[in-house]
Amino acid sequence: MKKIFYPVLAVCIFISSAFITLTASKDYVFKEGFTIAFKSKDPSGEFKKAKGDITFDADNLSNSKFDLSIDVSSINTGNSMQNKKAQTSEWFEASKYPMIRFVSSKIEKSGDEYTITGKMTMKGVTKEKKIPATVTKSGNDLTFSGKFTVNRIDYGVGERSDAVPDVMNISYSIPVTEK
Repeated sequence: MKKIFYPVLAVCIFISSAFITLTASKDYVFKEGFTIAFKSKDPSGEFKKAKGDITFDADNLSNSKFDLSIDVSSINTGNSMQNKKAQTSEWFEASKYPMIRFVSSKIEKSGDEYTITGKMTMKGVTKEKKIPATVTKSGNDLTFSGKFTVNRIDYGVGERSDAVPDVMNISYSIPVTEK
């Protein structure tokens, strides 16, 4: 009986330790103090409301994922007329498309930098987007930050114009805490 018991016990321990390793990813939620800003010669501003579900494990990126939503109605350019105009069908059409959404499909690391690849949906148009990120750890909290560009014309946000550039510079800092 002992000859069978110990090998079976060893196999059970090995299998359970592999399971624990595979499920080590942690779930995170947004903390106060996030910024999602856009900058151009005109307009510039930020979105004040966003939410997301983030699962992140730096040692097992295949188990990591991002599902983030930005509330279009929370746009703040510092000009109330521009904020209202941004809600119209000409721009974001917030009544029909209230959220900008990004859902990751792959996360890769190169040095200290990460590249989060996924689908960005804005104004009903979905395109693949690669977003660079750095991750800063503080206790059990993380902060994801980076900069990238978005061509608003690709998503049908406004029309080509001399007044508003097609390409918007986006910067973000998203502090998260474990659920």
